Amino acid sequence: MNKNHRQPYAVSRYAGADTSAQSWGTGRAVSRIPRVSGGGTHRSGQGAFGNMCRGGRMFAPTKVWRKWHIKISKDQRRYATCAALAASAVAPLVLARGHAISQIAEVPLVVADNDIEIIAKTKEAVKFLKSLGVGPELKKVQKSRHIRAGKGKARGRKYVQKKGPLIIHDKKRDGSTIQTAFRNVPGIELCNVHRLNLLTLAPGGHVGRFIIWTESAFKALNSVFGTRKADSTEKKGYKPPRAIMHNSDLARIINSPEVQAASRDKIIQKRKRSTAMPFGSKSVRARVSPLSVVLRRQALLGKKSPQEKSKALQKKRQLKKQVHKKYPRKAFLKLLLTPSIAPVRSAAEKGILATQQ
Repeated sequence: MNKNHRQPYAVSRYAGADTSAQSWGTGRAVSRIPRVSGGGTHRSGQGAFGNMCRGGRMFAPTKVWRKWHIKISKDQRRYATCAALAASAVAPLVLARGHAISQIAEVPLVVADNDIEIIAKTKEAVKFLKSLGVGPELKKVQKSRHIRAGKGKARGRKYVQKKGPLIIHDKKRDGSTIQTAFRNVPGIELCNVHRLNLLTLAPGGHVGRFIIWTESAFKALNSVFGTRKADSTEKKGYKPPRAIMHNSDLARIINSPEVQAASRDKIIQKRKRSTAMPFGSKSVRARVSPLSVVLRRQALLGKKSPQEKSKALQKKRQLKKQVHKKYPRKAFLKLLLTPSIAPVRSAAEKGILATQQ
């Protein structure tokens, strides 16, 4: 809603593009950006048009047809107004927003019509506010006034100050001088109960504004917004939003002795663990002996088991021990000439073997 006050703005259509410039093309050892034509000045030959050039146009120039405003539904605005009014009646939220309300009698602060409507001058209004305990709030507002940082100083928005109390009155009492009396007090704002402004009730989107009600305005709320049982007389078929639960602390409700006494005990489901013999179940056998999975896989692939492999290795080691490591041919011939292994040979064959040895 605050952004809906904005007015469209944009740069000029011709900003940065109001010169005659052409690219020099390739072959001159310069970039192909358009360059200002002519000669005799510093401007000639300078890059133009591009957003990287001095005096060029900006990238994606702003246009006035940007989407500036957003429609907000009536029901949503009414809901927010009710929420802002409800928050103004909660002292911690009012304190959290920065208002000095430590000396006032109560929140919400309601003043009798006869006391406030007889005030006609600003001096009397300040005296009345101090009698209510609003003095620290007025002093806080006066100290907060300072010169704005930025260009707003030159645009008619030189000073900035914090928000003070909001006085809500009833428009039907035409004889009251409440507006002329209070409008010149720093930080004080006035609003009509029949024309409540959401941006005034929650400035900057922060709920919990310090509100001073007149008695007639406070009584008129039921007719303006309606009640739980009756519709509003000013807003057709409208009732204020109502919480589904009176107490939203669900954990406290569940753990209360009243609810716990009426609820049954918690049911704990006991799961039966199935016991299977490892001889018939592969999964149980694998859990008991992980090596069984390896042995089964090797048996399916036709490989030897680790036990068989170890036996074969032992046999190889025994045979290697029998062979001479340094001269394997001599050991082989010696083994060949043993009577138990060598066949019956002639004398000539024995002589040939002896010479070779």
